[in-house]
Amino acid sequence: MTATSLLLFILFIQLIHFLGTWKLYVAAGRKAWEAAIPVYNGIVLMKIINRPTWWIFFLFVPVINLFLFPIIWIETLRTFGKKTTADMVLGVATLGLYIAYVNYTQKVEYHADRELKAPNKTMDTIGSLSFAIMVATLVHTYFIQPYTIPTSSLEKSLLVGDFLFVSKFHYGARTPMTPIAAPMVHDTLPLINVKSYSKKPQLPYFRFPKIQEIKNNDIVVFNWPTDTVRFFRDPNSIDIRKPIDKKSNYVKRCLGIPGDSLQIKNGVVYINNKPLEIKDRQKTQRFYTLNTKQGQYLGSIVEDYKITEYRQLYEMQTALWENDLVKNYFKENPKFELIEYAKDSLKTTLVGNINQATFDKFKMGTSATILNINATEELIAKMKTDSRIEVIKNYLDLPSTALFPHSKPTWSTDNFGPIYIPQEGKTVAINAKTLPFYKMIITEYEGNTVEENGNEIKINGDVATTYTFKQDYYWMMGDNRHNSEDSRYWGYVPANHIVGKPIFIWMSIDGINDGITKWKPRWERFFTTVDGQGQPQSYFKYFLILLGLYYVGDYFWKKKKKANSEE
Repeated sequence: MTATSLLLFILFIQLIHFLGTWKLYVAAGRKAWEAAIPVYNGIVLMKIINRPTWWIFFLFVPVINLFLFPIIWIETLRTFGKKTTADMVLGVATLGLYIAYVNYTQKVEYHADRELKAPNKTMDTIGSLSFAIMVATLVHTYFIQPYTIPTSSLEKSLLVGDFLFVSKFHYGARTPMTPIAAPMVHDTLPLINVKSYSKKPQLPYFRFPKIQEIKNNDIVVFNWPTDTVRFFRDPNSIDIRKPIDKKSNYVKRCLGIPGDSLQIKNGVVYINNKPLEIKDRQKTQRFYTLNTKQGQYLGSIVEDYKITEYRQLYEMQTALWENDLVKNYFKENPKFELIEYAKDSLKTTLVGNINQATFDKFKMGTSATILNINATEELIAKMKTDSRIEVIKNYLDLPSTALFPHSKPTWSTDNFGPIYIPQEGKTVAINAKTLPFYKMIITEYEGNTVEENGNEIKINGDVATTYTFKQDYYWMMGDNRHNSEDSRYWGYVPANHIVGKPIFIWMSIDGINDGITKWKPRWERFFTTVDGQGQPQSYFKYFLILLGLYYVGDYFWKKKKKANSEE
């Protein structure tokens, strides 16, 4: 829905309101024309039903208005004597159109001084619950949203099982683009597992003013751009569309901001030709290849250093590996994703997802002295002093077409770019070489058509040699560099996909995905800030102290109040 169509829709609703209520305005001693003036008619209606005029503001807030409209319909009916349960049910079930029926067919009497309390306990409970949900939805949508870390892409900076508060206002709260949706859930209703929203109508993108810009190295929550646009990698896959604000929530670290040039060299990220500074709390980790001395058991090393992510290496006779049929079997079957690591005159070492059938077919064995481990630089420095370990090498991924922009396999996750991060208003050259980088932006994110005919490129039917970006874009990556599907795989994140800034860890549970019996609280992470100087510090004990003081104070205040009332 464009801004023009949205305006026409609002004017249509205003016309329906006028036609359905003007007689009620007259019955309340107002003028019929007052029911026809947008916004003003709402202010007058609030005076008629004796409710605060600030309610009008929330009628224009998507999702929140879904709760307020039914309340206003019921309040209007009650003001004109229609206060039976049937009246209220009809008012809500007909989306307020029952008021128009009353307006034209009933002799109504205006009750200016009616009782504002609910007529019965049930209605009082429903009203209180509606307002509670409305307030909670307002906070959730425009101020603070709870979020859980589900994967290890930011390990060890953020851990699986961290429960975050995400600020919506730091980067500017985004108004919902999907206005008809269940409150405080994302794209699916829990338990019944059905869609929680209606695709239509869709509102234009709008974001409130921000209090800070996204900076390099900020951790950001965003809607995953390729959640429902999987055809960018596989043209034959099913394209299941979801609105932008209903795509999956992802959390990554923003390494490239609009206008930056980004490159990765041997695992080091460079921004504008300078190595990106690592923050105090940024715990980047990557895979390394560990060789132990003969006779040293790999399992004991893994256990001693508490290594939770590692890849078993498999060995095959070099003579067999050099057979083209065998080599092609591994390369052409993507489920294995095998990478050749090293060869000598006797054997070839491979890493990947090996099933038993493949293991047996090619007479493979597991390496007794080599292991790929995922670790931070600090841990690797410590392990290099271990006498059981012969050598530790950087593990570098091989080039792959799975990486953005999915053309020639010249880049890998450790050697990538340089690449330009698009900025709103900037113009780039468009040709056969650059189009793979920007095609998704031009078509999917900015709503144009692209035709390719040899070296000729047409955008919206016109021959184009340049393109000017309509919004900013960002480059998001995980700190767990070899275990993170991020912008290296699916490209840029548009500005209209930004959700918010993680600011606070209020709880952290180890083993959150392993069942409640295996949950272990990480007390040191309770009530810690996500960003800041130095290492995280838990404020949980201070919270408990303040909570205790509150209850003690409340107890003595009530005791004093009771004593005064008995005197």
